[in-house]
Amino acid sequence: MTITASMVKDLRNRTAAGMMECKKALADVNGDMEAAVEVLRKKGAASADKKASRVAAEGIVVATFDDGKHTGALLEVNCETDFVAKDESFRWFAEQVVHHVLDTKPNDIDALMSSTFDTSTLEGARRELIAKIGENISVRRFFVYEGERIDGYVHGSRIGVLVELTGGSPGLGKDIAMHVAASKPLCVAEQDVPATLLEKEREIFRAQAEESGKPAAIIDKIVAGRVSKYLSENTLLGQPFVKNPDQTVGELLDSESASVKRFLRFEVGEGLEKRSEDFVAEVLAQAKGGR
Repeated sequence: MTITASMVKDLRNRTAAGMMECKKALADVNGDMEAAVEVLRKKGAASADKKASRVAAEGIVVATFDDGKHTGALLEVNCETDFVAKDESFRWFAEQVVHHVLDTKPNDIDALMSSTFDTSTLEGARRELIAKIGENISVRRFFVYEGERIDGYVHGSRIGVLVELTGGSPGLGKDIAMHVAASKPLCVAEQDVPATLLEKEREIFRAQAEESGKPAAIIDKIVAGRVSKYLSENTLLGQPFVKNPDQTVGELLDSESASVKRFLRFEVGEGLEKRSEDFVAEVLAQAKGGR
């Protein structure tokens, strides 16, 4: 059977596979369009499996909110390179997924990936995108906030923040979210700092102070002062507000009769080991292997 350009174009539109791959798939199944789609999808799945072990530490963070801003979702989707992180297909996929998260509110990643998405599952859509783009892609994490008032901010697609608050002016939530993005507080208030973390910092401060050889009473005061400074620097309410460093975030909230219940901050690649490529070493290895 003759494989026409129109047939190749139709198959490519349906699968996003390369032109030559589409032509070969059609030729292998004598022009049967549905059979060719299945061949390419199987090939894409196999390709996705091969790429699954590759580190995906680049990517984007996206957020979305309902019309009344009573719910909001934050999502991180990873890829291997910054180049793909800017790809329109990759970014479109991430935007569709975060809206899907807000609509369906899945319990965890497994539930999200197995949920119905378009004409397949989200996992199926992910594999198809891997086959199209040629890099490993991972839907890493998401979170949904529900409350009286949810706001947020995404900085350059690499840092995203959700904030739940009460009271205050219409723009306050976004301002607080921008502050969280820039200043990375650990928690809202001093009482929210984990006791184990605070005790660890206190031990470090005491060890540093004891090196000075000063009396125990003085050391106690030094430690107390450093702990107080640590708490103000690492809690949202104690930090100087980024838009007005003469005012703490706590003072800003008090001036607007507002309070922050919680916040969440995602940054692309946090905790992931990024792939490092030593091209000189690679060339040398290949040269030695060719001897």
